[in-house]
Amino acid sequence: GLIPELVGRLPIITVLSPLDKDALVRILVEPKNALIKQYRELFFIDGVELVFAPGTLEAIADIAVERDTGARGLRSIVEKTLLGIMYSIPSDENIAEVTITPGCVTGDELPLITRRKSEKSDA
Repeated sequence: GLIPELVGRLPIITVLSPLDKDALVRILVEPKNALIKQYRELFFIDGVELVFAPGTLEAIADIAVERDTGARGLRSIVEKTLLGIMYSIPSDENIAEVTITPGCVTGDELPLITRRKSEKSDA
């Protein structure tokens, strides 16, 4: 009717407050399609468990706040952190778990890789 048509023509101006570090961490893990859940599922497809060490998500949020990119910048930060290991996982079937530390996010460390125990038979 008339009301939706009228409301659609009115300009709406609003001010949004910037997201803080805690809100960005919540965005990484809480929504149904959260980034961390998506990447864990991608690793699970290759038979690898993706683990984030304490402080890692906060390090990701710190970089997003520092760059002033907000929630939109989270994906690029996580992707940059995981890109190298995502390419090497499919070619190595012995990887059981990958642990991402805050140092991985800043580029100071490599991800920690836990390998499966090899099953050797004495037959």
